[in-house]
Amino acid sequence: MAVVPRKRNVINDTTPMMCTIEGIAKKDHVDYIMKVQRGINQEDSWQVAHRYSDFVTLQSTLEVSGIDLPMPPKKVFGNMDAAFIAERQQGLQNYINFILAHPMLTRHISLKRFLDPANYSHDFQETAMQNVAMFLRSVPNWEIVEPLPDVGWRLRKQFFLIKPTDPTKKDVRNILTWTDYGPEFSLDEKDLEAILKLLTSLQHPYIYPPSFTTCNSEGVIAVRNFVPNGTLRDCLCKAKPKLNQLKKYGNPKSRAVLHEQNIQLFGRQILEALKFLHDKGIPYGHLHSGNIVVEGNICRLLEIENGLLGIPSIHRHRYVPMKKIQEKESEDVYCFAHLLYEMAFGEALRSSTLQDVPPNCPLQLRSVLLSILNDEACNKTGLPTVADLLANPFFAAIDFPAGDKPQLKIPSKLKEALKTAKDRTESKLKEDQKTLRQFRRASKAHAYHMSEEEKKKRKKSAKKLQKEASLLDTTQTTARPPSSPSPAPRTQTSAIPPPPQAPAPPPPPSSQPPTQKAAPPPKSSERGALLSSICDFKKGKLKKAETNDKSKPKL
Repeated sequence: MAVVPRKRNVINDTTPMMCTIEGIAKKDHVDYIMKVQRGINQEDSWQVAHRYSDFVTLQSTLEVSGIDLPMPPKKVFGNMDAAFIAERQQGLQNYINFILAHPMLTRHISLKRFLDPANYSHDFQETAMQNVAMFLRSVPNWEIVEPLPDVGWRLRKQFFLIKPTDPTKKDVRNILTWTDYGPEFSLDEKDLEAILKLLTSLQHPYIYPPSFTTCNSEGVIAVRNFVPNGTLRDCLCKAKPKLNQLKKYGNPKSRAVLHEQNIQLFGRQILEALKFLHDKGIPYGHLHSGNIVVEGNICRLLEIENGLLGIPSIHRHRYVPMKKIQEKESEDVYCFAHLLYEMAFGEALRSSTLQDVPPNCPLQLRSVLLSILNDEACNKTGLPTVADLLANPFFAAIDFPAGDKPQLKIPSKLKEALKTAKDRTESKLKEDQKTLRQFRRASKAHAYHMSEEEKKKRKKSAKKLQKEASLLDTTQTTARPPSSPSPAPRTQTSAIPPPPQAPAPPPPPSSQPPTQKAAPPPKSSERGALLSSICDFKKGKLKKAETNDKSKPKL
């Protein structure tokens, strides 16, 4: 088979985490006990303890972003007081909630290590350096100029600035990337190597293919030319490409926006590139401003190999809850709408869907955004296809000059491998969506049953059932036949004790001829014998008692 599913224990780094400070442990200092949960699976949870100084260390890393974080202040005296500890605990909870709600901060490696040290204490940069060093020993065409730590958002992808060893190309600079395989990777290593080699020969005016690729059992190495201006996101944030991502994108001093004509042009070029990849059966799913470079009036897609490595999209957690996004094409269309929004307004859209478009948005662009990001389109009517968007007047108005025809020849064997890998990725998305829907239904039912109104209804219903059961029990008691024969009706002065509950002796023989009687019930048990004696009882057959009165006094 071309595709061999692999059981990989790689965590999906885009799955949101939740954190609750459940209590404290007081020693010579205070430890805050936190419960952390990844995703909706309650079994995927754990506890971690941190003191206030650990929060301070986290703050010192994240404050580089320039984002105003609600960190509780320090206190030198009285910091062991119970009231102060409770107040600080609430402040730290608000601090963690703020970070987890921020799309950039919640993805940062420092927060991952803070909340999940068991899975993120590993030095990803060091592992990547070892693999790159082994590669450069076998292919001595480049040498490392400097590593570029934390320039991108993906934790398991590392960047290195390299240069050719050829002295005639001493001014040339390239970017080498090392990417670990993701949790959904399933391609056979030989097939992957063959496909990566094909991608280096891809010719398309709006796709930036790698100039060299190779892979091993752990990940993929790709080499590209270094673009001094950086990606489209660098241009929008007016940042230098080699800086730390928190400094570049956290809270830039100023942001750039693109004119409507540029949005039309770049949007049309991106759609043409997506259509080409879809026609060739190459899954993508990683469209965002950090994977686009702009050179003059041409923008080109980067990282087209990402769709083969089983790594999650930056927007995956946003579209998993959406019913109408289940295929790679709809994923790309959804990501394309987020990209249009960022080009138009200079910053990324914080929400999953868009209901209110800013008033300064052009009318045609507004129509395109709402046709994709509207809640009804994402969950009911469905998203437009790439062909639909190309036919939209907003993009169809752009005329392209005639150029060379894009080229990429894929053998039929590799086409089958690509199709199977694509199908597996889409099946995994549908499974995650089904699990999420089941969880939401269960949560909704639980919330409904735990509501005050429903509790009152259940309490009232229980009382009614209890009353009905009591009445039924009383009715059955009064309708039940007596358990023993009664010799005579009692009066208030009667003190005769009841006879023992035993079968009455048979009556004496009668001189009258026997009459036909109904057959008595079977006497196979004590209850049958008792009922038989009750049925045969006759008051007249009792012997007359003679009383010897000795109560008179003797003289």
